[in-house]
Amino acid sequence: MSGEQGAERRTARDVPLPGGDFRLFVTRLSFQTMLSLGLIENPITGAREVQASNARMLVDDLRMLLAKTRGNLEADEEAYLEKVSHDLDRHFERIVGPLSDEA
Repeated sequence: MSGEQGAERRTARDVPLPGGDFRLFVTRLSFQTMLSLGLIENPITGAREVQASNARMLVDDLRMLLAKTRGNLEADEEAYLEKVSHDLDRHFERIVGPLSDEA
């Protein structure tokens, strides 16, 4: 008898969504930004579509998060946030245009 027999089959609905993890939070924001920049396919529509205003909002949110949390994060968390924020800034500028500091 294998270990899988007798074990209940779990679905995605059975698994609780993770929360409270800073790196995961930043990753979720980065995926939303990549979707808005058309860098990855929308898993629902299968299309890549640039939504500049949404991407701008998310890039601004990441920049704000970086500024507001500076000095309050673990070193690896701050480095991760800086890398994600700067990488997405560069993608935004390449795809949409110059990113100024004004909203």
